[in-house]
Amino acid sequence: MKILLVAINAKYIHSNLAVYSLRAYTKDCENTVKIANFTINNLTEDIVRGIYEESPDVVAFSTYIWNVEYVKKVAWQIKQVMPQAKIWLGGPEVSYEPESFMRENPWADVLMLLEGEETFRELVENKIPHAYIKGIVYRNGEDIIKNPYRETMDMDRLVFPYEDLGEFENRIIYYESSRGCPFSCSYCLSSIEKSVRFKSLDIVKREIKFFIDNKVPQVKFVDRTFNCSHARTKELWKFITDNDNGITNFHFEISADLIDDEEIELISHMREGLIQLEIGVQSTYEPTIKEIRRTMRLERLYEVVRRINTFGNTLLHLDLIAGLPYEGIETFKKSFNDVYALKPSELQLGFLKVLKGSYMHEKADEYGIKYTLAPPYEVLSTRWLSYADILILKRIEDVVENYYNSGQYKHTVSYLETLFDTPYELYEAVSQYYTKNSLWGVNHSRTARYEILYDFGISVGADALVLSQLMTYDMYLRERLKKRPSFAKDISPYKSEIRSLYDNEAAEFKDRLSHIEPVFADVKTFEVLEEPCYILFDYEHKCRINNEAAIRKYELKPLKDTEKNE
Repeated sequence: MKILLVAINAKYIHSNLAVYSLRAYTKDCENTVKIANFTINNLTEDIVRGIYEESPDVVAFSTYIWNVEYVKKVAWQIKQVMPQAKIWLGGPEVSYEPESFMRENPWADVLMLLEGEETFRELVENKIPHAYIKGIVYRNGEDIIKNPYRETMDMDRLVFPYEDLGEFENRIIYYESSRGCPFSCSYCLSSIEKSVRFKSLDIVKREIKFFIDNKVPQVKFVDRTFNCSHARTKELWKFITDNDNGITNFHFEISADLIDDEEIELISHMREGLIQLEIGVQSTYEPTIKEIRRTMRLERLYEVVRRINTFGNTLLHLDLIAGLPYEGIETFKKSFNDVYALKPSELQLGFLKVLKGSYMHEKADEYGIKYTLAPPYEVLSTRWLSYADILILKRIEDVVENYYNSGQYKHTVSYLETLFDTPYELYEAVSQYYTKNSLWGVNHSRTARYEILYDFGISVGADALVLSQLMTYDMYLRERLKKRPSFAKDISPYKSEIRSLYDNEAAEFKDRLSHIEPVFADVKTFEVLEEPCYILFDYEHKCRINNEAAIRKYELKPLKDTEKNE
């Protein structure tokens, strides 16, 4: 029997840990298990053709909110052209309300519920009847049979799925050292299993060392709350630090308020870019935090984020969720401003997904939550947040993603913030400017986005010289431009000074990838300078956190009046 595990990912760079774990767990079985990777950007007909040409006896799909509708289209077509092939499905999107899924999709033969390694192995071995396999829903003639759920497994029994790293070239590596979550957040499926199972530390260290030895660029831990055990967190972070290869980056989802001072001290000594941290804040409105059954000490979270930020060595990604109970537009504005004030590397403004199986799904009617019927089941409105509010926040999400999270406009945005009472008002104003000038729906280039932001800044009273200088500085921080932007100051009168710097003080950079720019405004205080300072951008030494060029500052003697007036 030939089984084809099909992963339809959101992007090419993603890899599907589930299918690789299933294959690894059955590698000693007699039946052949192969993997086929696609993305939601592939044409349906191309995926069907790819599966058909493999001639599998079983096609097994991994389903999530981002791909389940796509999977349905592909699976239906597979059943038309390969009626003899069995269709198996697993993952979150078939683990809840499975009987309904089977009734609505008659092409589905077997559903694997929740944790799948043991279940998949028994199906692949094909030694016992379906009636005796726990954790599946299957067809018996016209009947749909749901077997009892399977007990959770010992994490140490998992088989390491990354022996052949050649399959993951140019893809992100996902890794799990635990399953489950100690918390009960009402919007999250991880809250259903109210406990955490850990893989033994010796095994985790051995597998981490494999990634380090093979110089894997990035490993993303999928543990729901990586730092729920202090002793474990410290030991693994110390191990990663002691074995650092100068290349591999490790991504962790954590609860910042749980971090203790010893863990902060460990982070302070880490190499720039060794780890990055994803922190789910979701809301700073206390009634909302309480209602979603979230355990979080906000003041401690604020303190931890601020302290880690001072080290300058760790990317911090903070999340907010719009559409939670009790949070209207005004309280969400405060949540936004509270989190923005922490100056994270990235601020994700997300929207509530009402997931099947979650407590939020049970309470949706009580909260007056309207959401899309099809995945990703995203909120449309609540008792506290109208659809009009959602549309406003959607636009602001785009602006934040482009102008804040990209990190390409850091000094410019910091200056524009001074023209508004709150950061939220700045991003709202930019979104309104886009709407007024019909700028949505266009794939703007980086230069175009700068020009739009420049025009916006002038429209709200920004100083033209300061704005142009900050924008020019921000642009050169990321790359040596082939063409100067329209708003940049003419620097031809300063070419002799630039040549002199390359011949003398900056001689070591003369034949390297660099650029010297005379800057006429202080990028921190936003004050206009009487005389320019000269900034050298060194593109051969970029920051691993934000990809900015290393800079050097040079002061020259004042220019003559005739030169300044040119």
